[in-house]
Amino acid sequence: MDTLRRLTDLVRTDGFTFVHAPEMRALLEQSGGLSDWAAFALSWDDLGPDTYMADGGRYRKRRHAVFAVSAEGVVRQPAAPHYQSRDYNTLNGGIERWFEPVTEAIGAGPTMTTVLRCCLDLFGPAESWFVEVHQFRIEARRGAEGRPTPEGMHRDGVDYVLVLLVNRTNIVSGMTTVHNLSGAELGHFTLTAPFDAALVDDQRVMHGVTAVEPLDPAEPGFRDVLVVTFRRG
Repeated sequence: MDTLRRLTDLVRTDGFTFVHAPEMRALLEQSGGLSDWAAFALSWDDLGPDTYMADGGRYRKRRHAVFAVSAEGVVRQPAAPHYQSRDYNTLNGGIERWFEPVTEAIGAGPTMTTVLRCCLDLFGPAESWFVEVHQFRIEARRGAEGRPTPEGMHRDGVDYVLVLLVNRTNIVSGMTTVHNLSGAELGHFTLTAPFDAALVDDQRVMHGVTAVEPLDPAEPGFRDVLVVTFRRG
């Protein structure tokens, strides 16, 4: 059984799967090129602050973009707000949140296009997928932990989610836990290497990530991920 089919089957049967970096990178390369990966990863140094944090935190930076993805191709859409109802995000939901856009160079680059094409292969055909892309950096400093999912265990209100680790520097923890809709834990894992990934069926499971702290308290630490959500259009 090839990797694509095996991962698709795991998401279908279990509601999620963790993909180790070598396997995820090889799968991505089947969908296209990663020639701009270095610039792609470096772009996380240029994210804007998330000013909508209801917990008062200033530990999260991000950029956002919207795409239409189908068998016809990947088409970037005009900038739009990110919206989640309070049913899905009790902390920051219920309002339109406008974030700085993913830059044109990164949004149209080989890596982003490859990631979106790979997700289409994984999540299956649809007349059109409404896709949101989030670049997240969670920072951790001495006495100030960073919270990747400050809303706690949650669903995103979409069909499928990809979480792809881009970089992880001077932090500990950040364990992802997956629960069924009744609250029972189904599994846990930690994204530690670039290209480590989680695939989630958001209709069937909830997920959350524990807070991160600096490994060396004298130095800042951060966790960079790309989150891609697919919702049938």
